[in-house]
Amino acid sequence: MSSQKTLSKLGSHIFGLAAVALGLVGLVWGDFANVWQPVPASVPHRVVFAYLYATLLLVAGAALQFRSAARIGSITLAILYCLPAALWARRVAALPGTIGTWGGLAEQLALIVAAVAVFVFHTECPSGAAKLVGRIALILFGLCFITIGIEHFLAFAATVAFVPHWIPPSGRFWAAFTGVAHILAGLAIVSGVLALLAARLLTVMIFVFGILVWLPGVYAQPHVHMMWSGNAINFALLAAAWTISDAIAAVQKQKRTAEPPVIPLRA
Repeated sequence: MSSQKTLSKLGSHIFGLAAVALGLVGLVWGDFANVWQPVPASVPHRVVFAYLYATLLLVAGAALQFRSAARIGSITLAILYCLPAALWARRVAALPGTIGTWGGLAEQLALIVAAVAVFVFHTECPSGAAKLVGRIALILFGLCFITIGIEHFLAFAATVAFVPHWIPPSGRFWAAFTGVAHILAGLAIVSGVLALLAARLLTVMIFVFGILVWLPGVYAQPHVHMMWSGNAINFALLAAAWTISDAIAAVQKQKRTAEPPVIPLRA
């Protein structure tokens, strides 16, 4: 688990490209990803910080495309994603009964966990420590998507509104279906039961969200910042799920190779 070879390069690259996308959106608009990065308008020099933050996301994401820079890139992304997570945590503390604040925190925490997972898998460290960090990461990642699934039901009307009206049988069906799917995926990742399958299917589901919800939004409203931000955040969550699924696959592969061969008994 401590070797670079145990992690799919593709997952790491995709996670980096998602950060590049977030950075590019920030640079083009000169702003943080509205809704998902709730930096108050009252913050002094907010536009300057937005450009700096976007630049750092872009550079850190680009660093993940190179083995020699992957460690520094991943830990930088983990730190950068802590900023919006802290802002959401502040909202959770102020409005603990509002599920939207928990959902926002869960999305940002999922990105932090994925960045830490990339860092661990690119770092030579004692196997015991790697296993502990990996287990904690999977539990946190699973809890994030359980929270997002619960959000689907507690903010049901808002979830239904995101479903394109032309998809049968109804928006209510798909809002409920995807909510259950998020919860089941999260439970599987936390428990370790069918965790790899759940993480792969979660990645596919987020990809479908991008194709059916966010990309059409950009086409219909290309001058709306939120649509571009939504696509970038959805891409980042897809990349996080992809990275976690690669991590689970790597752990399972290592367990199989570490097991002693089974010697058949002869009658």
